[in-house]
Amino acid sequence: MAYEELTIEGRNAVIEAFRAGKTVDKLFVLEGCKDGPIQTVLREAKKQDTIVNFVKKERLDQMSETGKHQGVIAHIAAYEYSTVEEIMQRAADKGEAPFLILLDGIEDPHNLGSIIRTANQAGAHGVIIPKRRAVGLTATVAKASAGAIHYTPVAKVTNLVKTMEELKKQGMWFVCGDMSGESMYSLDLTGPMGVVIGNEGEGVSRLVRENCDFIASIPMKGDIDSLNASVAMGILSYEIVRQRLQK
Repeated sequence: MAYEELTIEGRNAVIEAFRAGKTVDKLFVLEGCKDGPIQTVLREAKKQDTIVNFVKKERLDQMSETGKHQGVIAHIAAYEYSTVEEIMQRAADKGEAPFLILLDGIEDPHNLGSIIRTANQAGAHGVIIPKRRAVGLTATVAKASAGAIHYTPVAKVTNLVKTMEELKKQGMWFVCGDMSGESMYSLDLTGPMGVVIGNEGEGVSRLVRENCDFIASIPMKGDIDSLNASVAMGILSYEIVRQRLQK
């Protein structure tokens, strides 16, 4: 399967991409540039709530593949995003308690890809990622997911904490992986559950952590103090699978 990294360069091309309804994951614009077409690009970005990075010309020149970026480069999602509502509906359609994976700033595309792959195998109904400081659905992610990206929906939200608060009103509970928590084997993780996995280096951010109902630690016997984010997600997810099977 061929996956393309979709990079669009040039003012008109980027404006057309926005107007065609493409999901722009990241937009890079020449800082200080105030002319008409660039203002149009910024207006379209605002409508879509796209994150804009204002960068120096050297950075754009480095990123450019065509050498004709005209002060603007856009990264387009290789795959369509779902919505949180669609993911919850998926669980309802299957007659299952919702099982979601929430990622607090995963930056490595290989990690995101393998998380989507494991989410699919564990029967999670979908994955939720934040817009900021996190990797989107790039071609590398698609490849690392081994095709799971076609079956497991991924939603992108502006504010993870707000999304969690809204889902709690619908009866969701959240468990995050953290070394300081209780052993995951002693927690009751049945019912509508969201697994929250933190950033590769920083872990789960304070606000997200405060919104979790359970802090689960994975027993560690080794000489290093942490697991890779996608591996931790797999272990925690399969504890939920185990508990659901035993009900």
